[in-house]
Amino acid sequence: MSDTTFQIHHDDAATELVVTVAGTDIATYVYRPDTPIQESPKPYLYPIKTLSGAPLGVYRPWDHRWHKGLQMTWSHLSGDNFWGGPTFTQGAPGHGYVWRDNHGRQQHRGFDTQTTDGTEVSVAEVLDWIASNGEAWIDETRTLRFHSADTAQGTWALDFTTDLTNVHGEPLQLGSPTTHGRENAGYTGLFWRGPRSWTGGDVIAADGHEGEALMGAEAAWAAVASEHDDIDGGATVLAYAGTSTAPVPVKWFARSSAFACLNPSPAFDTEITLEPGETLHLRHRFVFIDHKLDREQLEPIAERFMW
Repeated sequence: MSDTTFQIHHDDAATELVVTVAGTDIATYVYRPDTPIQESPKPYLYPIKTLSGAPLGVYRPWDHRWHKGLQMTWSHLSGDNFWGGPTFTQGAPGHGYVWRDNHGRQQHRGFDTQTTDGTEVSVAEVLDWIASNGEAWIDETRTLRFHSADTAQGTWALDFTTDLTNVHGEPLQLGSPTTHGRENAGYTGLFWRGPRSWTGGDVIAADGHEGEALMGAEAAWAAVASEHDDIDGGATVLAYAGTSTAPVPVKWFARSSAFACLNPSPAFDTEITLEPGETLHLRHRFVFIDHKLDREQLEPIAERFMW
């Protein structure tokens, strides 16, 4: 069996860290990105790879330059856009997706802790969410835990937890395009976008959900499985809805057309009001699998990685 000792390395410029296991750089976390303000600068995970090194993400695709691998973001936050790109607007002035000078950014403040015992690595990061007017609106502490590498099964997992605390002094409204009038566009929160070759891939979820019918549904987990370009074979990305301390349920923004994505949305069709000093706690998990799986093959793995 290959060595499954996790290692973590920071670059000399202190802009990114790389997680390595089984001889593969499985994830690069860019925490001080060089990103245009129109793309709402924020940390992201890219590249993301299977244990064999197959690619599992996309960076700045031509249709949505603000999509970057796997990232924590928010599309509608009290009038500001921490997602990137145009903002969905209903009614005057303008309608539909409108470019506005309302882009917020997430600013890395530092790492609280970094731990590794070989079987996993974990980093706790502190960030400021800076609104378009330059004010700090959210104080965030997030933890990324890389674990459960298994070369026989071809799996590794990422736990992503975050505490978002309102430091604005006024209530914050956390929503999505759907809460602002666009049907089935409830994307917000932790968002993964797959490779171009995964367009049209299989969407499989808990409780028999699959395909486009998953959009807006509640399900404990969801996955996309597809084939790679350039190299033979395929892979599966499995995500868990996880938990939210908000009074509204986590619902899925997930599909494989016009591109593959998985997003356990905490505010798909209902806004979250975060009062001054209040904290929203979110917990999610992603599992990256070095094989293209069907439902029968996937369900036992989904059960095994369930909290």
